Amino acid sequence: MNTAVTLLTEQAPQDVQSLRQINRQMIVILDFGSQYSELIARRIRETQVYSEVLPYRTTAEQLRKLNPKGIIFSGGPSSVYDNSAPQCDPEIWDLGIPVLGVCYGMQLMVQRLGGEVAKADRGEYGKASLYIDDPTDLLTNVEDGTTMWMSHGDSVIEMPTGFELLAHTENTPCAAIAHHQKKLYGVQFHPEVVHSLGGIALIRNFVYHICKCEPTWTTAAFVDEAIREIRARVGDKRVLLALSGGVDSSTLAFLLYKAIGEQLTCVFIDQGFMRKYEPERLLKVFQEQFHIPVEYVNARERFLSALSGVTDPEEKRRLIGHEFIRVFEETSKDLGPFDYLAQGTLYPDVIESANTNVDPQSGERVAVKIKSHHNVGGLPKDLRFKLVEPLRKLFKDEVRKVGRSICLPEEIVQRHPFPGPGLAIRILGEITAERLNILRDADLIVRQEINRNGLYNEYWQAFAVLLPIRSVGVMGDQRTYAYPIVLRIVQSEDGMTADWARVPYDVLESISTRIVNEVKGVNRVVYDITSKPPGTIEWE
Repeated sequence: MNTAVTLLTEQAPQDVQSLRQINRQMIVILDFGSQYSELIARRIRETQVYSEVLPYRTTAEQLRKLNPKGIIFSGGPSSVYDNSAPQCDPEIWDLGIPVLGVCYGMQLMVQRLGGEVAKADRGEYGKASLYIDDPTDLLTNVEDGTTMWMSHGDSVIEMPTGFELLAHTENTPCAAIAHHQKKLYGVQFHPEVVHSLGGIALIRNFVYHICKCEPTWTTAAFVDEAIREIRARVGDKRVLLALSGGVDSSTLAFLLYKAIGEQLTCVFIDQGFMRKYEPERLLKVFQEQFHIPVEYVNARERFLSALSGVTDPEEKRRLIGHEFIRVFEETSKDLGPFDYLAQGTLYPDVIESANTNVDPQSGERVAVKIKSHHNVGGLPKDLRFKLVEPLRKLFKDEVRKVGRSICLPEEIVQRHPFPGPGLAIRILGEITAERLNILRDADLIVRQEINRNGLYNEYWQAFAVLLPIRSVGVMGDQRTYAYPIVLRIVQSEDGMTADWARVPYDVLESISTRIVNEVKGVNRVVYDITSKPPGTIEWE
């Protein structure tokens, strides 16, 4: 069987080039290492304008070819006066394209254009009131005294020639600046985060009024172009998709089936770590409700045997990925041949991935690693397909919109994120059939009670974790020695950060009561009130 496999390369693949051609009104974000670069791109997308995150080393010539309507310099952890601080191509300032520098991006702009940046007498972190000196242009309709989110230890102490002060805070004299003639702007705060109450108004001003963009980035436009691109790329060849039942792979399956029909083969490998009733529900939705064929592979015993005695979380992931590959490989050979492999790769995966390669003969992008949450945990080098990744330029919220537009059932569209290794990383310690059954039953109760109280869509994730310890309890006047269940319920926008959910006490009580009464082997329920950071959402 002949192939390629995965991710980001220096040269944009054909589907990305197509999106760029369709969405000529584009804003480019140059990433200087900020944790918020993806969030800036999402905020731009929310204005219905296409955006991409590119490395800070992107040259002026490369930008000229892309012809964006605007450029945003992200923040970053460096100080601009350090010898190793990341720099941009100096010719960018002369492209005639509006530039917005955010935090480090503003400081870089100031330093490179003749101003001065130094360590602040007092750093500024968290919420600050923004006092507006010039309410026009970038700060139109931004309320004086509005809250903005600060995170900096350096400050601008002298603006370059031609720049004017737009706003200040109590601790930061130059909180927003502009060179109106050259359309160069800088803000010391982070307008992209939710804590910046006037942030979205500022972003809209930059996108619409300064860059003169039109809202052309719509779900309908994406779906139409994606279908055309899939048909042009695949032709009459066959496509294989590993279906997990999550919103990404399910949306991809519906989109592909809409584009190429029976040329698509979906394979669902049941590794035994799904939640209760989910394999049955997935098959019913796809096969009976929407008549999309799915090849079901029951590999539960095989995976459980492979994990026997394993307790290290990374070893669990590695073994699950390896076993999945082998099962997937055997199944694809039985059902094949296939020319293309479809993946539900999303834009955050593209940005974060550092494992890139290109086939030297064909020039096709080659996948050397696929993240475990895609359920294809790292394809072997001898398994070769050409890739189809129609969702690779979308964020999770955009995938949900696409799913709705192509009539994906709401229960799948709103499904909480679920890790590729499944319940195996929600059981700390060794995985056994007994522990899996206990966790499945407890997890079902969590979901039932959250749903019954109309709270499911309020939370990013809500699930149960089984600890490999036992504690003493008393039930029916008898001593018990059983497992504790941890409840993990969080709120988040994108999973990058998260806060523990303030679930009503009566809901927590009903979950706890039901689990202890109905799940044999459990006598205690506790609630995890750790945010991310410092914790992670998953326990392993």
